[in-house]
Amino acid sequence: MTDLESTGHCTATAPADDVPRTGGTRPRRGADVLVDALIAGGVDTLFGVPGDTGVAFYDALYHRPEGIRHVLARDERHAGAMADAYARSGNRVGVVEVSSGGGTTYVVGGLGDAYASGVPVLLLTSDIHARSRGTGALTEIDQTALFSAVTKWTRVAESAAEIPALLHEALYTAVSGRPAPVALIIPENVLDEPAEDITPVTGVPALPAVRTAADPTAVARAADALSRAERPTLLVGSGVHVSGAWDVLAELADALGAAVATTIHGKGALPDSSDWSLGVVGNNGGQPGANAAVRDADAVLLVGTRANATDTNSWTGPSRDPEGGATVIQIDIDADRAGRNFPDAIRLVGDAATVLGRLLTHITPVGADVRTERRARVRAARAGTDDSLTGAPATRADGQLLPADVVRTVNSVLGDGTLVVADPGTPTPNVAAFWRQTRAARSVLIPRGHGPMGYAIPAAVGVAMAHPGREVVSFTADGSFAMACGELETSVRLRLPIVHLQFTNHSLGWIKMLQHLYTGRRYFGVDPGTIDAVGVARACGMRAHRVRSLPELTRRLRSFHEDGGPLYLDIEVPHLIDHTPPVPAWDTGRAGTGERPVY
Repeated sequence: MTDLESTGHCTATAPADDVPRTGGTRPRRGADVLVDALIAGGVDTLFGVPGDTGVAFYDALYHRPEGIRHVLARDERHAGAMADAYARSGNRVGVVEVSSGGGTTYVVGGLGDAYASGVPVLLLTSDIHARSRGTGALTEIDQTALFSAVTKWTRVAESAAEIPALLHEALYTAVSGRPAPVALIIPENVLDEPAEDITPVTGVPALPAVRTAADPTAVARAADALSRAERPTLLVGSGVHVSGAWDVLAELADALGAAVATTIHGKGALPDSSDWSLGVVGNNGGQPGANAAVRDADAVLLVGTRANATDTNSWTGPSRDPEGGATVIQIDIDADRAGRNFPDAIRLVGDAATVLGRLLTHITPVGADVRTERRARVRAARAGTDDSLTGAPATRADGQLLPADVVRTVNSVLGDGTLVVADPGTPTPNVAAFWRQTRAARSVLIPRGHGPMGYAIPAAVGVAMAHPGREVVSFTADGSFAMACGELETSVRLRLPIVHLQFTNHSLGWIKMLQHLYTGRRYFGVDPGTIDAVGVARACGMRAHRVRSLPELTRRLRSFHEDGGPLYLDIEVPHLIDHTPPVPAWDTGRAGTGERPVY
């Protein structure tokens, strides 16, 4: 029974089976207006799962196959992750569509990380007939309230005539200021409403929407502080990628002789091969030397980063203490975020590329001798990177591989131009620390807004759709696999060039390690049963193998590179609790005290 049947408000048009896919005399409805508005707004890819209240919209999509490519996901949360990764990787708005009830409640889980990470996603939802509101109709829920925590803008279209302007506003709001998800809710009666004379609003939003400049006086102050500093350091996040500020960032670093560290979201803002690159910092995958360099800096320029506890290694680099000694400068497109965590910072509100360019014209470049000395300091800071970052034991059982070795091998065989997605847990610190890039680009996606498990498998689909033909690597783990394995069929159905590598440790390893270190080894709720991932992947039609050595891994990767098509590789890694792991790099002496690190 559909919702319309259950409420008595059956307003759907007659079946259109006899109407040609193109042409014909099919009546134009609100659903057709929505499809036209999406195309006029530059949307050519849509991720979604159909439902009762969205039948008219899917019928409109059926009649416009040349306009929008629809990617059918197996779960609404996964559809949200696909749209998120499509947006991050392509630096454009990602679009996800779901129907009322379960579809809306499921998709919220796919938007949380996008909201926290500043990713522009347009959520389209259909809703129950307007006359059924308040009747307890099947799938009824207050969608506006539901989406309030994961969107910055939510509107309801109460008539077909409102759709073009609202859709246009939604797309531009998503990319304006700090990017974030937006939601447009359309009741099914509006989708079915006759709409012969409604035209779309044209205009494709760019990201960033506006290249705003910071206050000139503040820029001059910041430039003076950076020029006077003896240990200037830049800590950059995803704002550099959104702004396309890679070149001007490199120029400024070279002129200042400044070390550049990135957050996980900022990885790739400066190539790892650069003389000024410290690598990733923070307390999840951060390199010890890089964390120390930021901690000891006398001037720190924060660029496009939330600069939260994770990014700053529990507020140690830089310190939030105004007496800590470092001058903090923060560039952020959002005035509310600039200086939020560092109230004494010099606030530069504006677009990253624009503000960095203005700083470049004001700073005093250092001399050759100083530049040489500072390069040596950066090299020394980088030299401390080793496998202790992952907490991996020095010994392992036969057939087990260290995650760091796996990441390095994939990096070497497929090349640093490969697009990478990594799940939370074991994949995150290993990919952050050991995947090396020789070019500036946002080619590595790790969801550190909320750290949602099960992100990488569906997100890899979104990345592949944003870059047709490019090879994609998805680093996942057995816990995340159990949450998202249905989307392996999606990869097969679309014949996408994705290789999924699963780190299997037969537990929720990251949480078990925290219990090991901070709760007296009282392990609880972290040991699920084992799933045959290879068997599941094969059941989805995917080539799949267990890999027990680095030479075998190399051989499988080369075969993937030559043959294309999706591939699943299950790799057993050490179970950390079988050994006493070294204290992770993010720990500051709290192991054994019961005090957890600040995130």
